[in-house]
Amino acid sequence: MRIALLTEGGYPYARGEGGAWCDRLVRGLTGHEFEVYALARGERTEAAGRYTTPRNAKRVRNLPLYGLLPEDAATPVRVRRRRSLALAQFRDLVQVLAECGMEAGALADRFATALYGLAELAREDGGLPALLRSEHALRALEDACRAPGVRPLIGGAGVHDLLTAADLLERALRPLSAPWYEPNGDALATADLCHAVSGGSAVLPGLLAKRFFGTPLLVTEYGVGLRETLLAHRAAGLSAPVRALLAAFHRLLAGEAYREAALITPGNTHARRWQERCGADRARIRTVHPGYPGLEALPAPPEADAADPTLVWVGRIDPAKDLIALLHAFAAVRRQLPGARLRVIHGAVGGPASTGYLASCRGLAAQLFPDEAANAVSVGENPVTFEPLGAPGAAGLGEAYAAGDVVVLSSIVEGFPVTLVEAMACGRATVSTDVGAVREVIGGTGLVVPPRNPRALAEACVALLRDPERRHRLGAAARERALELFTVEQNLRAFRETYLDLVAHHAAAPPPERVPFAHPAEAHVPGRWTAPAWALREPVLAGPIAQEDPA
Repeated sequence: MRIALLTEGGYPYARGEGGAWCDRLVRGLTGHEFEVYALARGERTEAAGRYTTPRNAKRVRNLPLYGLLPEDAATPVRVRRRRSLALAQFRDLVQVLAECGMEAGALADRFATALYGLAELAREDGGLPALLRSEHALRALEDACRAPGVRPLIGGAGVHDLLTAADLLERALRPLSAPWYEPNGDALATADLCHAVSGGSAVLPGLLAKRFFGTPLLVTEYGVGLRETLLAHRAAGLSAPVRALLAAFHRLLAGEAYREAALITPGNTHARRWQERCGADRARIRTVHPGYPGLEALPAPPEADAADPTLVWVGRIDPAKDLIALLHAFAAVRRQLPGARLRVIHGAVGGPASTGYLASCRGLAAQLFPDEAANAVSVGENPVTFEPLGAPGAAGLGEAYAAGDVVVLSSIVEGFPVTLVEAMACGRATVSTDVGAVREVIGGTGLVVPPRNPRALAEACVALLRDPERRHRLGAAARERALELFTVEQNLRAFRETYLDLVAHHAAAPPPERVPFAHPAEAHVPGRWTAPAWALREPVLAGPIAQEDPA
């Protein structure tokens, strides 16, 4: 089977968990051929290197979503040929983005019509990126934002806002102009299945492959793609009018992808709820949990508990992890269990925000425990220790989890909590805040409390620290759950079955013209018995019987 793997800002370039998951997928499904269609967000991502793709990854096709395309200088003639049609489609598109008060179904239909209209023109004549950066497109965007009845935020867009929005929309729509849609080409026309491993612009090649060739589309989101995009726009400092336009575009694009996808595979219920809110049909959603390597190798829980009641927190230093609330909760724990200890085991600290937050946490720990040097590293001397993970002499991952009686997660924002999965695989009982996919991961094998509630967090920790039997029972159940649901093997098995199921239930695209042996040889054997049913009827001739053409 030939799989077109559609990525944006990820595999084979990104080294994060998303890229690692794609690499495990390609390497694990050796019975399939993969072609990677990678949308690159910036030069820095590409310059950082890429994965060495396995043998069954036949080709990597790259399209930059930054800078100018090299062929833009050669397209003005083709742009002029059908400029009016393309501008009309773009004008419809931006009017939909700025529209206020239209019924959701009609809005989605107008968006899809304009989107596919642009795609058809780009496929026939090219030159779409140059057109979308032209003054004509900018005027179309300005007219849409100045029209009566638009949303107030968009109506206040200034010249700089319009220039920024036009540039970002051109980049988001750039996959429409990719050279991948030739009907007899060797790109998407030959794929049996398109698998988009994120939302956003990565779904555009899959939508066009379905429209042009009938190729089924599979959409996988392990994070909430739309939410991450909106947060990225805010973090980039974009103005409110620009964010409103882009939010409308990505919301409508997500809805179109969910409607056209043959199957949607979120990684958790949290992502699934967002997808359903954007129009995804429940009947075409199948949750596939991510798989994490090495869970089986993590140590089983030790037979004996720690000498002192010990809480362990493992993760990345970030304000969203709310270590401040954890420290206040631990102060309450110490009032009930004076010998309790807290080990904060963190990864590498990078950037001024993380460095400053770690300093704030150390300062708070010193205030809460003034008689003890809270910033020391050695375990056993202080109630709170901050330990870098992987540093010389520091505990490894398995040792970190095994050293505590209870593992704590105190986040106020979380996607899929990997640290909880690792703690569960180590047989640790957990106390977590109710954010993201925490409840789905825990599944009754740990305690869940509201976020930003140090008192509730402290009470749950004390309850488990005082009850060894309950703690061990929950830890054993957690280990079984982690090894059953969150391994690489279960993830690969799920996608192997999904691929076969989708291709089996979707008719193949019609073969291109003049394919050798496209028709059975028996069809050319002389005789009436080989003729189709319509040819067996007696013909009605208006004149003399024509001589049979010897050819």
